[in-house]
Amino acid sequence: MKKKFSKSDLDTIVTNISKNKLIYGAVFYVSSDDGSIDYISASGNMHENRHYYIASINKLIISALILRLYSEKKLGLHDKIARYLSTENLDGLHTYKDTDYSRDIEIIHLLSHTSGLPDYLEDKQPNGRIAMKDLEAGIDQSWPISKVLVEVKKMQPHFPPGQKGKARYIDTNHHLLGLIIEQITGIPMERALENMFHELDLTDTYVFTGEQNQDFAPIYYKSEIRDISLFVASTKYDIVSTARNQMMFLKAFFNGHFFPKHRLEELERWNRIFFPFKYGIGIQKFEIPRIFTLLKTFPKMIGHGGSTGSVAFYVPERNLYITGTVNQQAAPRLAYQAMMKIINDVVK
Repeated sequence: MKKKFSKSDLDTIVTNISKNKLIYGAVFYVSSDDGSIDYISASGNMHENRHYYIASINKLIISALILRLYSEKKLGLHDKIARYLSTENLDGLHTYKDTDYSRDIEIIHLLSHTSGLPDYLEDKQPNGRIAMKDLEAGIDQSWPISKVLVEVKKMQPHFPPGQKGKARYIDTNHHLLGLIIEQITGIPMERALENMFHELDLTDTYVFTGEQNQDFAPIYYKSEIRDISLFVASTKYDIVSTARNQMMFLKAFFNGHFFPKHRLEELERWNRIFFPFKYGIGIQKFEIPRIFTLLKTFPKMIGHGGSTGSVAFYVPERNLYITGTVNQQAAPRLAYQAMMKIINDVVK
């Protein structure tokens, strides 16, 4: 009979991660709904309470705010974004094959990455540069929403919004959702987020504005530390947190704090974005086909990950939650390998 998953099992997994030459530190927190599993482990230059940049997990947090507004009937998922954005911001935002689809974009298109908008981070700009490649190369630069809107209007969209069978992971989408949150709540995006952190008692979580001391773990790209503080401070929704605080948020999300728990399955309308990820309405799914796991079946993991190897996922079949990071922009895959080892060791 397989022994129960223990703290020492997690310690072994996390210690082994840091043996990889690309990983300078890792932290993972594993917890179950019934409390039978509740362990945290860190290695290398990380410790259990160290702050780290959560990267695109912020999309799940922004989605939580939008879904709350939806459950409170302050917006509809099929509302046109034109209802909330100024004409100046909207005009020419999405012109595909000489047709302007800007006023056809709905909130659900942004949440589900089916807007077809250009990606200000990953797509090529008219000058031939790609913002993400610059950041990976250590070229730090600000990307406030004003700049995002100007540059996106110069770029080529991928498809009309809501086109059947089409989805593409686009960072621009959540920038726009931030504007919508500001319009509805009447407060700046960073304050809306900070209010949520206070509400959940996330005392070790904050929106990075550049005014704080940079007390979070340095971000690595291969063997080099990447200072991207200009970028992180400019978005007004990039977040620094801890594995413990991320666990508190993750459990709140999947236990109905923002959107009724009995309706969470409504969000599981999956579209392929890039292997092995699919995207629903505000949530991401990581699921490995059996052909890649020697025919072993792994349960689906729902939540969100980030480009630095940060993860925040719920495993419904096991009532299990996993948060943490490997803090390595060149190898975020190692975080998912760690999650799979954890799940493999947890008794059903």
